[in-house]
Amino acid sequence: MQQQKIIIPNTNGEKLVGILHETGSVEIVIVCHGFRSTKEDNTMVNLAVALETEGITAFRFDFSGNGESEGYFHFGNYRSEAEDLCAVIQHFSGASRITSAIVGHSKGGDVVLLYASKYHDIPTVVNVSGRHNLERGIEERVGKDFFDIIKKDGYFDVKNRKGEVSFRVTEESLMDRLNTNMHEACLQIDKNCRVLTVHGSADEVIPVKDASEFAKIIPNHKLHIVEGANHNYTLHQTELASVVLAFIKEGLHKGA
Repeated sequence: MQQQKIIIPNTNGEKLVGILHETGSVEIVIVCHGFRSTKEDNTMVNLAVALETEGITAFRFDFSGNGESEGYFHFGNYRSEAEDLCAVIQHFSGASRITSAIVGHSKGGDVVLLYASKYHDIPTVVNVSGRHNLERGIEERVGKDFFDIIKKDGYFDVKNRKGEVSFRVTEESLMDRLNTNMHEACLQIDKNCRVLTVHGSADEVIPVKDASEFAKIIPNHKLHIVEGANHNYTLHQTELASVVLAFIKEGLHKGA
């Protein structure tokens, strides 16, 4: 078992950087990070290591504009990140690997669902704490006056506690997020695609009720609420990995 850095170009020619947890299995599971996060996030690393320990090859990578990958960070970009994921899946397909599952946390959860709604080639999808309604959650992140400022200036800078600019929200990127309809997308997911939604009952970023909304509309769906877990599963990493692993292994068993 070994970890190796792999670089994969996306359709814009930007280099996506990822870490392959190689076990020699033909099947591979791709793990996707959340908003302004990276492949080095605790949840990404722990899930990849848990899969690797079970003999399943895993790949965690940075979306364009995040971590080590090339490109500029954009606020919305959900469908663009789904295309990054597509480039990764195609890369491994070309190397005679079968992507048996895609896993995403937070924004990454939405990205894997969007991928499954457009491309019907992955049998197992795991949405960890994804957001059902993308119109929500913006105000908490960028402040109440964001829409007025964007209409006036064309952009809005979000600053950290030190007053430094963390990222810029343009009108285009804001509309990209607002025009990404997760409800409509989930209705397009193939009924043979197995989907697991995991959510913490104490999630302080995305309400746990969003998980129930996914459960209502995705045809072949399983819902698992981790009692007491926050958005990052700070004290519940082991339970999260165990639940995700069991669902993926069940899919591999069915496909065998």
